[in-house]
Amino acid sequence: MLQTKSRNDFKSQDSKFISNSYWITTFGCQMNKADSERMAGILENLGYVKAEDEFEADLVLYNTCTIRDSAEQKVYSYLGRQAKRKHKIPELKLVIAGCLAQQEGASLLRKVPELDLVMGPQHVNNLENLLERVDSGNQVVATEDVYISEDITNARRESGICAWVNIIYGCNERCSYCVVPSVRGKEQSRLPLAIKDEIKSLAESNYKEITLLGQNIDAYGRDLSGRFIDGSDTTSLSHLLEYIHDINGIKRIRFATSHPRYFSKKLIQTCFQLEKVCEHFHIPFQSGNNEILRLMSRGYTVDKYKKIIDNIRSLMPHASITADAIVAFPGETDNQFRDTLKLINDIGFDLVNTAAYSPRPNTPAAKWTNQIPEEIKKDRLNELNETVEVNSRKRNQRYLYENENILIEGYNPKNLSQLMGRTRTNRLTFVEIPPEKKHLNFIGNEINVKISEVRSFSLSGVMLDR
Repeated sequence: MLQTKSRNDFKSQDSKFISNSYWITTFGCQMNKADSERMAGILENLGYVKAEDEFEADLVLYNTCTIRDSAEQKVYSYLGRQAKRKHKIPELKLVIAGCLAQQEGASLLRKVPELDLVMGPQHVNNLENLLERVDSGNQVVATEDVYISEDITNARRESGICAWVNIIYGCNERCSYCVVPSVRGKEQSRLPLAIKDEIKSLAESNYKEITLLGQNIDAYGRDLSGRFIDGSDTTSLSHLLEYIHDINGIKRIRFATSHPRYFSKKLIQTCFQLEKVCEHFHIPFQSGNNEILRLMSRGYTVDKYKKIIDNIRSLMPHASITADAIVAFPGETDNQFRDTLKLINDIGFDLVNTAAYSPRPNTPAAKWTNQIPEEIKKDRLNELNETVEVNSRKRNQRYLYENENILIEGYNPKNLSQLMGRTRTNRLTFVEIPPEKKHLNFIGNEINVKISEVRSFSLSGVMLDR
């Protein structure tokens, strides 16, 4: 819904803040990070400048996540601090965006009456118009379902080398634990030509790597029948990768997040054939037990998941495989939990993002009575994390003393004598700068590096050439 209501006037009190400055704090996934960059671009187009500190900004925006309860509680803590600040500075604009905003809607105004704007993810492109309503003296709630028109914003991107490119919004899946479909809406694929034009523009601005984004990226094109650029009746992620592959200037292409239900042999073959597509696949499995997968409504089995990984590694043996996993789902037995640990050990993941199950509003699993006690959740999560780290360290051994191509993204913020970049498999790598080459600019270039040290989640190496 879109709502406005009059605010009471307040008298300003002296406090430290910078006029026409903004601060954005982002919680959650890559989609949220991309949305924040777009909103930052809109604000800067309106004349705002990024503040050095959130307590100096006169517009504070929290782009929120609702995937777990802990993420929600953190947001409320942040809001509480800014609400107190607004009592001293009535001119402060306080904005909450993202999934929590969509989920709670107008009720957030009752919980935090100091808020000026509550806006769901589908309204990112409309931030300027919504702020105009706020400037007219209204509190605004924008959470109605809308068609996301083509992105006409100029994002303020955090990196000058790597860029997010949204290709599909929303999600049509109905996983029993997940709130995303209800807060991000139904699937809406962007047109291939618009995506290609955006990537061309990024290449002209010297970006070298793009990551295609979607909540369920394998679903790209299902709503675009007959609308592909070559006139074909079908549109898919494979089609799109082929279509954008030859854009001059772009050296690397990635995509996330995939769903095992739709990850096809055709897609794997396409990735293998296209040189710029990196050998890095993020495919959440969530559980290593078939009964738990059924209860989660995931739509695949453990065997099907393993076959996907086997198909990838048959063509790309050194590909990086990363995933997501949830433990302590309602009713999960210890043996079922052990199945998840076994799957991790059997496959040997490069990294797994882990979480203990958290009941989310208006999801089927939240209503079930067989919830797992918090103490067991913590124990299982700790054991899961230990297993993940052991596997990550083991997988990283394959890099030791090997030559890797590293795209340099910047300097190590903790050691400015080191460059920082990533392998094609997305492994973070630090490279010492030889004294005789400290005057050279390596950022945005791919360099050859011999890996000299491996850790659980990063590498270090020696530069072999310019």
